[in-house]
Formats: sequence, structure tokens, C-alpha cells
Amino acid sequence: MTAAQTAGIPSYTGDAEPYSGGDTYADYRAPEAGFPFAHLPDLADRRLGATVIAANDEFFAERENLLNPERAEFDPNAFQHKGKIMDGWETRRRRGASGEEPHPAEGANDWALIQLGTPGVIRGLVVDTAHFRGNYPLAVSVEATSMPGSPSPEELQADDVKWTTLVPHTRVGGHAANGFTVTEEKRFTHLRLRQYPDGGIARLRVHGEVVPDPEWLGALGSFDLVAMENGGLAEDASDRFFSPPVNTIVPGRSKKMNDGWETRRRRDKGNDWISYALTGQGRVRAVEIDTACFRGNAAGWVALVGKDGENGEWTELLPRTRLQPDTIHRFLLTEAPAVTHVRMDIYPDGAISRLRLHGSLTDEGARRLAARHAELS
Repeated sequence: MTAAQTAGIPSYTGDAEPYSGGDTYADYRAPEAGFPFAHLPDLADRRLGATVIAANDEFFAERENLLNPERAEFDPNAFQHKGKIMDGWETRRRRGASGEEPHPAEGANDWALIQLGTPGVIRGLVVDTAHFRGNYPLAVSVEATSMPGSPSPEELQADDVKWTTLVPHTRVGGHAANGFTVTEEKRFTHLRLRQYPDGGIARLRVHGEVVPDPEWLGALGSFDLVAMENGGLAEDASDRFFSPPVNTIVPGRSKKMNDGWETRRRRDKGNDWISYALTGQGRVRAVEIDTACFRGNAAGWVALVGKDGENGEWTELLPRTRLQPDTIHRFLLTEAPAVTHVRMDIYPDGAISRLRLHGSLTDEGARRLAARHAELS
């Protein structure tokens, strides 16, 4: 049995139409409503530290392109000495053993090994063949494993490593978002992506729930309770018009406007907000709110409230406070209550690039995190 399902998700097979000029995404095949798992973090986001550690072939286009957070682009005039420059991972054409047997052997495939940026439970995968119209693979498969540390390609492919099939050998379409839901309740650290027999894949997205190592967080003591790599989650937001709320909890400082969260201009008397789930029950002691790169569109004021549990009462953590454009703001909290969720309200609208909530887990929060880690390992 496989842990991948496609029920309720559109599937695509076959070539896309040849590029005829104009909008390169005009005939891109993707579900209108998106994928049901797309709101979850991309565990293979390069900003989290994900990497393609090996591939058997990358003759036409480098394996590293698979994990770029931006969508793939296409320049019809870009060529180099090996051929067309493609924004993805593309291998050479496989051949058979002889002129009498010119076609690739049954089961022949190219592969890439991916280390996730953070371990977690995978809920859905997208194998995106954007702009690969007649040079995409016939089929793909995806396997996953869990190994501590940073194993080498040789260690990952050793005979004693157990791989779990997430997506079996499945036909895919060219210039399309090929999505798969996953129901395997395990914590994984690495993937093996195969394409049959050869071809090009633009992007791989691995949506799921971060499951951090409780021993590591315990050794740190104090850490960012809302950071995505530590298990924080942007659960909901009032507005996602210009950029998604998840950008506020990714690693590093924002370097451009679309790397933060920006709302449309409000024309009413309301305000915008993001709600977060923390790593676990914890106490926030220091807050950083960064408006980097937002100069004429930064939020005017900000406030934070927190609650303990889904049905807890909201309690003020940070009163409504004036913000400056393109600035890191730091606030110390005294006697903050234990919380599992935080909501950031901005007034009236605008943009925030990053939110950091430094603190530590309570004893109960650490116990729950360790129990979940053990259950999924």
C-alpha cells in the first residue's frame, strides 16, 4: 500500500502545447483551488536549509534548481553550449543497449536525493514540471527515510536503509503542477525523487508539519518559539494579497519586499492580523518585529495577544505600539503567561517582514513535544 493519494486532486498526463509566445504560464495546468495541503510549510524550502545532496545526472540543468522558493521562469531565447537553459533539474536522454534495443530498459530512471530543511510529517507533495512541455518525465516516484545528522549520499543509499514509498510509480503531465496527498504518519528527514526514464522537473514542494528534535531545543534552552524550523506555524491571516504570512517566520532577515508579509490597502476601519501556533506551550520573554525593506508600506502599529490552548482566552502580551519603516524593533516581556498560540495585529494594514518570539517551553510543553517526537519516530 502507498501513503500517497490523489482523490479529489486533479491529475495531469501528456504533453502541454508547444510554447507559442506571450505569457509563459498561460496554459500551465494546476488546480484552480490549489492543493489542500498548500497552507502547510514547505519542508524542502531552501531557506530552511533544504538541499539536493546528490543526483545521478544533471546534464542540462542543475539539481539545485528543484528547491528554489520562487516559481520557475522561462526565457525562450536563453541557450548555452549544452542546449536550452531551463529553470529546473533536467537530465540527458537515456538510450538502450544497442541499435536493436534503442529504448531505455524497463524501470530505468534518474534520481535525486533531498535533505529536508527540517524534519517533519509530510502531508502533500508537488512535482512541478513548469515549462517542461515535451521533455518532462513519463512518470515519477518519491520515497522517504529518516536518518540522524547529515548522512552522505553513500550512507543514504546503503542496503540497510529503509525507504518508505510516498508516491509510487505514477504518470505525470508536462508544464503542470502534479500533486499528491500523503497519509504516512512518520517523521522523515530525506527524500529520493525518481523520474522515469529521464527528463526535467522544475520544482519539488514538500508540504507538511515540522517535528523538531526535542533534545536539540532542550539543549538550546531559549529559542524562537514561532520560527518555522522549530515547529511554529502561521495558521491563518486576514489578508494574503501581496505575499503569504508564512514569510514572517522563515529564517534570516528579509532582503526584498516580497520576502515578507504585505496586505492590500484597507478602505474600512478594520485591521489585519496573523495567528500563529507555537512550537509548544511556552513563555515568551523577548519579541523582535522587523519591517525590513518596507519603507512606504510598513504597518503603522502592532499588538500581540496570546492564549493557552485552542479555547483559551486571549491575553495581551504587547500593547499597541508604533512601528518604524525598515527597522528591527525589540521588546522585553515581563511575567508573560504560558501560551500555545499568538496573534499579531497590525494597524490598520501594511507589512511586516519577520516576527521572532524568543522564550522557552514550559515543562508541560516539553513533555508534549517529546511524546509527539517519539510517536512519529
